[in-house]
Amino acid sequence: MGRIVKQLIDVNKKIAVLYGGLSNEREVSLRSGKNVYEALLRLGYKNVELIDVDESVAQKLKNGKFDYAYNALHGKYGEDGCVQGILEILKIPYTGCGVMSSAVCMNKEYTKRMLSCADVPLIKSAFITKGDNPEEKIKGLKFPLMLKPVCEGSSIGMYKVEKKEDFLGLFKKSSECAQDILVEEFLSGSGCTVGVVDDVEKGDVLVTEILEFRTTHEWYDYECKYTKGMTQFVLPAEYSKEVTAKIKNIAKKAYDVCGCSGVSRVDFLVCGNDVYVLEINTSPGMTDLSDLPAQANACGIDYDNLVQMILNSAGINK
Repeated sequence: MGRIVKQLIDVNKKIAVLYGGLSNEREVSLRSGKNVYEALLRLGYKNVELIDVDESVAQKLKNGKFDYAYNALHGKYGEDGCVQGILEILKIPYTGCGVMSSAVCMNKEYTKRMLSCADVPLIKSAFITKGDNPEEKIKGLKFPLMLKPVCEGSSIGMYKVEKKEDFLGLFKKSSECAQDILVEEFLSGSGCTVGVVDDVEKGDVLVTEILEFRTTHEWYDYECKYTKGMTQFVLPAEYSKEVTAKIKNIAKKAYDVCGCSGVSRVDFLVCGNDVYVLEINTSPGMTDLSDLPAQANACGIDYDNLVQMILNSAGINK
């Protein structure tokens, strides 16, 4: 039998589940939010409402007189500190990270800058923004390269560049998604992810089992993330004890360094005994195919109890 997480929030409290939103990840968020909403009802919460986030969200929240907000948004405005700021102003305790950590972790470049100060292992990279000469900025990097819009999730706008002649064309395509682009050297290795969740009931932090993904594509792109059968999930990951311990320790360190709270998911690339942090997701997906629910389940915490654990952390350390 799995763990039953204690309900630390009164089931009569009014809870807004924020979902949908205005980002490129709207469809994923709709699925996450619907699942969370149904879980809260199963858990016995009597007054739960789905709020599709748009430009009038502040008024919706104010009129609704909500006691808590469960943030199931992904991407811009929902995962970057914007909606968190609105909730702070309205004094509504909410799940997930606060304004600062949400804003920092949404930006892959600034995440790397913070982590580099704490000697967290990172892939060699360059940051290109408006007005920069892209070809000048990548001097010193070895091909192949990965292009990543710094403030997009779900692998949106990411491209692999095999050789120098292809760089500018693919850079232009990536730039159509965002002005600021992170360029990293492409390293061949195994992708994995680990969840970090505040466990308020135990006064501790849960670092989940590591989920390794083996994809039918060369890297973990949008299609592999959200299409059944395109990714083999290995849980727990089949790494050595040494590498497993290293990943979990670095995940917790990254979580702390970036001021995260409530819940996050840290993504890694593993190359032999070397591990590199790729990014921190401060609002991990909660769909049927999402990583965090599977990781928690491997720790004996099913979907509903994971939702309860995350809800318990609403308002902490903000």
